Parts: sequence; C-alpha cells; structure tokens
Amino acid sequence: MNGPNAAASPIRVVVVDDQPLVRAGFAMVLDAQPDIEVVGEAGDGAEALALLDRTTADVVVMDIRMPVMDGVEATERIGERPNPPRILVLTTFDTDNDAFAALQAGASGYLLKDVPPEDFLAAIRVVAAGDSVVAPRLTRRLLERFAGQLVPAPEPQQEEDRLAVLTERERDVLELVGQGLSNSEIAARLYVAETTVKTHLGRILAKLELRDRVQAVVLAYQTGLVRPAG
Repeated sequence: MNGPNAAASPIRVVVVDDQPLVRAGFAMVLDAQPDIEVVGEAGDGAEALALLDRTTADVVVMDIRMPVMDGVEATERIGERPNPPRILVLTTFDTDNDAFAALQAGASGYLLKDVPPEDFLAAIRVVAAGDSVVAPRLTRRLLERFAGQLVPAPEPQQEEDRLAVLTERERDVLELVGQGLSNSEIAARLYVAETTVKTHLGRILAKLELRDRVQAVVLAYQTGLVRPAG
C-alpha cells in the first residue's frame, strides 16, 4: 500500500568483477544499505549480459580488465539495449587509457577500487539518480588527450542539424560543459544562477537524447563545438 511512509524502491545493483572475493566485498557493503539491493553478480562481461537478460538493474558496478569479455565491451553492449542500466566503472587501474575507453563506451562514472566506502555508496546513488561521478576537469583532460581517437562523427551538416534544436543559451552551456567547467563555474561565466545552469543542462540532455554530462562532453567534441587544445 502506498502512503506517506511507503519506502521508495531500492536501487537495484549488479556487481561485475572476475574476483569472487571482491564481488562479495562489494555486495556486502551495498546490501548493508537500506536503499540499495544487489540483484546479481557476474564474473565477466559476457556473464553480465546474460544476467541482465533475466534481471533488471538500475546500476551495474563494472570492472574493466576481465577474461572472456572486458568491462569496456560489456559497457558498450549494455548501452545499446533499450532503457539500459547505468554503468559505474570501479577498477584497480588508474590509467587515462582505461578511463577514456570506459567513458567513451558509455560509463557514467569511473572510480578506483580503493575509494572509501562512503564515496562508493554516494557514487551509486548519484549515478542511479541520472548524474555522473567523473569530475568535469578529469573528463576534459581525458578528451583533450584522446580527442583524436573519438568515434568519427556523422556528416558535419547532420551534426549541425542535431545541435539546431538547442537555443543559443543552451549551446553556450554545452560549450562550457565541454570545456570542463562545473555548474558553478558556468553560472559565474554566464552571470546566472547555478539552478538555471542545471535547468539548461537538463534540457540539453533531453533534446539531444544524452544520458548524462559525460555524453554531453563527448558530443561537444565530436560536433566540433569544442576543439582540443592545440
């Protein structure tokens, strides 16, 4: 029965890692939270895809380097599904190559496995709510370094037509997001309230059918709205 005291549905999480003890540790931390429920575990990307065929999830905690199918390929294939869960990459390897590959594949977050438990739990909740947990400036640093490796964009005119749905102010906001500015920095640059920036960003994501800020940054580079330094 719904009512003022009815509890919200817990965040459904799938944990994907090739080390059973690591999976168990993550699951124990997550299941201890009243608003989070671990609904499945997988040892590699292929197992994760099979699991998601029969189990719905809101967030997938994804390792990168795994046998059979790695986390980058699994993230990309999950993102091709209708209404896919969001991906939070949690890895031992602090390398730009891994982070960039995960973000380009569609991950909404990228953390190291030595992150404090409270930060891990906060990241799950942020990603489930539709935001990303990659610092804007880290996203920019990665794209500046790897911009030449971005998937080639469609015909320039087609891309320009896609951006045509945005207002002039929305284009300004998208450009500044692509430059790695935070919402507060964009607000200061445009002389508007931070809540106004959040509203513009929400409309940008909806109009361009993007999942989060990370995808908005990638699109800003692919369309040429933002160009790599040098």
